[in-house]
Amino acid sequence: MPVHDWSRVEAGIFHDFHHAWIEEIKRALNSGLLPDEYYAMAEQQAAGFGPDVLTLESKKGQGAGGGNASAPSSGSRGLLVAPPQVRITAESPDFFRRKKSAITVRHVSGDYIVAVVEVVSPGNKSSRSAFKALIDKACQLLEHKVHLLILDLLPPGKRDPQGLHAALWEEIADEPFTLPPDKPLTLAAYESGLTVRAYVEPVAVGDVLPDMPLFLEPGAHVPVPLEATYQAAFAAVPRRWREVVEGSAPRTN
Repeated sequence: MPVHDWSRVEAGIFHDFHHAWIEEIKRALNSGLLPDEYYAMAEQQAAGFGPDVLTLESKKGQGAGGGNASAPSSGSRGLLVAPPQVRITAESPDFFRRKKSAITVRHVSGDYIVAVVEVVSPGNKSSRSAFKALIDKACQLLEHKVHLLILDLLPPGKRDPQGLHAALWEEIADEPFTLPPDKPLTLAAYESGLTVRAYVEPVAVGDVLPDMPLFLEPGAHVPVPLEATYQAAFAAVPRRWREVVEGSAPRTN
């Protein structure tokens, strides 16, 4: 089943799906994808941030937020060390030169935050201030060596004419990014170590979602099964709204 056109419904309908997808991603991460010393929590507040899914490492470990930016040593723990196979990669070697101090980002539990998954919602693009807040949050997390996976299935708008990754990458690397004209939606994973590397997979309505990497430490990641979690979440959407999103019923806006 392909990616759907969520512009056919109002923001509140996507918001319901948004919560279901977050829960499915969290469940998948905690059901064998993450090594034993890591765990995921949904809709958590931590260190002033409010991401959709946090991936944390027990305080008995080092964690990316604890300043461990060495080469990966996790092959035996089930992490993948081969570079992710995505359509576009980029690197910003100068980003951390702007950083003023090292800050350890922790959850209220005391455990390290190592990664964040953010599912972009209409509210994130609804105003200039909301969009700026999302970009600022992403930059702060990367500055604190927290890895990111951003899933943006909403079409570009006046605040992100080339998609969310383009706006974020301009802030990080001061470099332009142009979406392929036939792939206006964006999946982007960010590996935050001594530099920031972006792994970008543009997609379109009708595409099957690929797995995307979620980095847990520099050079080591787990694949997040986006298609399976998306479909599980979409199956829970009421049929009345599934029909609108699928195009078999009139759109609502």
